[in-house]
Amino acid sequence: MKGDIMRIWYLSLSASPLWRLLFVLMVFASLLRQDVRAPASTAASPARTSLSGVSAAQTRVTGGNLPARRMPLSQEDSARFLAQATFGPTLEDIERVKQLGYVGWIEEQIAHPLSSQLRFLRAAGTTSEPEWRLDAWFTHALGGRDPFDPNMIHRDQLRQRVAFALSEIFVVSDATSDSLSGAPQGMTDYYDTLARDAFGNFRDLLKDVTLHPVMGVYLSMLGNEKPDTANNIRPDENYAREVLQLFSVGTVLLGQDGAPLDGNGDGRPDPSYGQDTVKGFAHVFTGWSFSECPWEFRGCYAHDNTSPAWVSPMKSYPQYHASSQTKQLLVYPGTTLPGGVLAAGGTPESNLDAALDNIFHHPNVGPFIGKQLIQRLVTSNPSPAYVQRVAQVFDNNGNGVRGDMTAVVRAILLDSEARQANPPANFGKVREPLLRLTHLLRATDASAGTGHMEEFWTLSSDLGQMPMSAPSVFNFFSPRYMPPGLLANAGLVAPELQLATDYLLPSHEAYFFRRAVDHTVEGPPHTTGTFAVNVGRDLPLAADAPALVARYNLLFLSGRMSPKMQNTLVAHLQAIPASTVDGRRERVRNALYLIVNSPEYVVQK
Repeated sequence: MKGDIMRIWYLSLSASPLWRLLFVLMVFASLLRQDVRAPASTAASPARTSLSGVSAAQTRVTGGNLPARRMPLSQEDSARFLAQATFGPTLEDIERVKQLGYVGWIEEQIAHPLSSQLRFLRAAGTTSEPEWRLDAWFTHALGGRDPFDPNMIHRDQLRQRVAFALSEIFVVSDATSDSLSGAPQGMTDYYDTLARDAFGNFRDLLKDVTLHPVMGVYLSMLGNEKPDTANNIRPDENYAREVLQLFSVGTVLLGQDGAPLDGNGDGRPDPSYGQDTVKGFAHVFTGWSFSECPWEFRGCYAHDNTSPAWVSPMKSYPQYHASSQTKQLLVYPGTTLPGGVLAAGGTPESNLDAALDNIFHHPNVGPFIGKQLIQRLVTSNPSPAYVQRVAQVFDNNGNGVRGDMTAVVRAILLDSEARQANPPANFGKVREPLLRLTHLLRATDASAGTGHMEEFWTLSSDLGQMPMSAPSVFNFFSPRYMPPGLLANAGLVAPELQLATDYLLPSHEAYFFRRAVDHTVEGPPHTTGTFAVNVGRDLPLAADAPALVARYNLLFLSGRMSPKMQNTLVAHLQAIPASTVDGRRERVRNALYLIVNSPEYVVQK
């Protein structure tokens, strides 16, 4: 049967034996369906100029947020919105968005209580087993009834989706840390922290991440000491470097539209900080360790992975804090620190707050973080105007508040560029392998009465991706990754294609074959043993091949499947007799497998 499916797939894609290469090229083609339209340049102002040739002051803002009036929504519009805002549309959620509208659905999502992974672990009674961390993640990503509390239904899709996006920016990983791989309580609490702050303020998020012991272990701020020349001790610069370049401002100065600035006019972007700044922040981040150090600061470690210290903010130890040195921090117009210098003195707490305020108020933060969230949720190549509108909301939510993450998420999802009916050729993003999996499971009403995720141990090897298990602090892919060839020549990024390797592309196909064809279940929701595709719901519909394709067109492609793909699928399914349950089951499995491996689906438009 698989051979037949593969032949049909090749036919539908007009593929050759070099299918791996063509798969990548066809993804590129999906992104480049029309001629790439470069933004029109304008004359540079005498002031600082972006490297795109457009001054920050002269950037033309087009579009904007949707009007407040309530417009009727189609099923297709609702599905497309949910593809950006959740882990995948479901029939129930599509109707909910149609009923409430975009704004109403977002407000309802904000009001839903947090689904806590740490609570899941404790309810499972297995807080020391790393695999249960992944079970908790999938339970909340897929939503639905909790396996341990039948009265609890996980509905906070938007919060969890934003938390996942944040986890790919504020990266910690148990893949390369033996300490964290044995600390599932700490890892789940870190993810819960991202989820709690997803609708909070960025300043709080920055502090919560900084003081979380998991981050302290991962980027070695935990146990960092003040300088001691006699003992050859210097402050560790690891967290100082990454909080600047990855978590907040980036390495070059940006305009509000996210374009690098060139104040010198030499064609090179202006750096946002130098090595002295890294050293200054490294001195600030000294004197912190686990909240429970029964002996002394040096050598303090929570060896018991169920210790409360793993889920409590780090505690300061003033005798190890570099309080006697002045510290060079970020310099920018409007900083409250003269010359960006934090004076000597102060406590670990006061110096930390001053340093985080210094980061938080840097003008780069809005475009730097805003653009990455747009990339994770909506499109890899947002227009400068889209980035600028989101950055403006970050700077001021309309009520004088900076860093309002709820307002930022609203701005990203409701922006006219996100909601336009006919997006331009370079709009959209390649779906991450992990999000393809959650989409498949949610669209087919997958559920698990046990709370277990089958085959969790294969995710990293087969998909190249597992929650909070990136190979480095730089995530699974770079937001600036340009695949060589068509996209690079067009100046477009496709971050997720950094996972499209010669090994992983066929691995993805084989994995989704197992998921859609081999590893399926049939039954009412929440009665199956593990999370698996539930083909039972669509068996009656499978008797009508066009109707089955129409349903999956809505659920997987938001109604944007090309006529050629629809005709190819319908013809293939009609060739499978539907007079028996086995035949209808094969139709469902074939349809799912072909769709989730198709280039039209892999590119979220």
